[in-house]
Amino acid sequence: MPGLFPCSAADGSIAKNAAHAEAVAERCAAKTGENLRYYNTAHTARDMDRIRQALGEKKISSWGRSYGICLGAVYRSLFQDRTDRMALESNVAPAKVWAGQVADTWGRGMAYRFPDTARAAAAQADALEPGTDVAEVTRTYLALADRLDRGPARLPGVSPPLDGAMLRNMTYALLLENDALPVLVNFWKAAENLSHGSATAADTQVLQQVFAAPAPSAEIPADNQATMFMALTCGDAAWPEGPDGYAARTSADRERWPLTAGTPANIWACAFWDRPAEPAVEVVKGGSRDTLILQNRRDHATPWESGVGLHKALGRGSAYVGVDNGGHYLYGRGSACADRAAVGFLSTGRLPDKDLCRTDVTGKQRPRCDRLRAAGTRGGPAPRRPCRRGWTGLAGVLRSVR
Repeated sequence: MPGLFPCSAADGSIAKNAAHAEAVAERCAAKTGENLRYYNTAHTARDMDRIRQALGEKKISSWGRSYGICLGAVYRSLFQDRTDRMALESNVAPAKVWAGQVADTWGRGMAYRFPDTARAAAAQADALEPGTDVAEVTRTYLALADRLDRGPARLPGVSPPLDGAMLRNMTYALLLENDALPVLVNFWKAAENLSHGSATAADTQVLQQVFAAPAPSAEIPADNQATMFMALTCGDAAWPEGPDGYAARTSADRERWPLTAGTPANIWACAFWDRPAEPAVEVVKGGSRDTLILQNRRDHATPWESGVGLHKALGRGSAYVGVDNGGHYLYGRGSACADRAAVGFLSTGRLPDKDLCRTDVTGKQRPRCDRLRAAGTRGGPAPRRPCRRGWTGLAGVLRSVR
């Protein structure tokens, strides 16, 4: 949902964010009552096991993406003897659930991902005029965000107005898919023109397309995804309390990562949530080799370090396949190697015998997968060179992460 993530005011203040976060927490508590404390991943994993029982299966296999990987890792830890195969894509580091996952990784993740769109925008400099290189496009974007922070632009028929927070939230959402990058570039141009009062009919069409609400469903409330996201992220582990610490962290984060303008460190409703009903489940290291981790190099939502963190937490119970590509989604997005690794594992139960990394994948280049062998359980020694061209071991990848 647009506006889900809090953005500070133009002067860096989070006073309005804190008031809004507290009000949201109070409304959730009033609506749900004591049961709110029991919305967490551990209980969801227990529900998942009830599904297994109802199906009469001895073990369960699962494909999890984004939050789904947290559910898969928790299920595996609670029910090791009932876990068959877990494929986890776009990952969360267990040690950072959830405040650390947001505050410690999102700024860096956006710095990795943003240049993908900036390069696409620069390639259209003659038509769109955002800049001729990544640095110039980035400056144009930051100036636009600052201008909208100080004076939101209103588009007829669209509410609320386009401000800096909305620009950043929409940018975050459209960066999730590579197919959406051309839309994002046009959105930036339309927002730029709107901020100057010179939006064309084509700009208006783009903005209306971006802000269009999804088709309503009689069975699923419009805010279902956002409210469950909030309940689970607040209910899994306690967040720091009180606005003072958030203000200092947000200020530092704005300085370090201008593209996210302090949003990752800003205050959420979780700061005013009741204490979780139980401690976060500790992810079990080792055990059966039953988990495949798939991770994009430039995923801003669950950055590369998160996948590395999950792999370290699971140890030899997992194998790691990293792709030097952008976006939040990996399977079916252009890496034949990663697709074969996933399908091979889920269909045979055999993991790749090495942690692997692949260079960037495009539709014009058929990825080579001649060193990917989904057989055996032996782990080979990691090469010393970073993962830049071809395949290399995870140790090299770890050294390439700053």
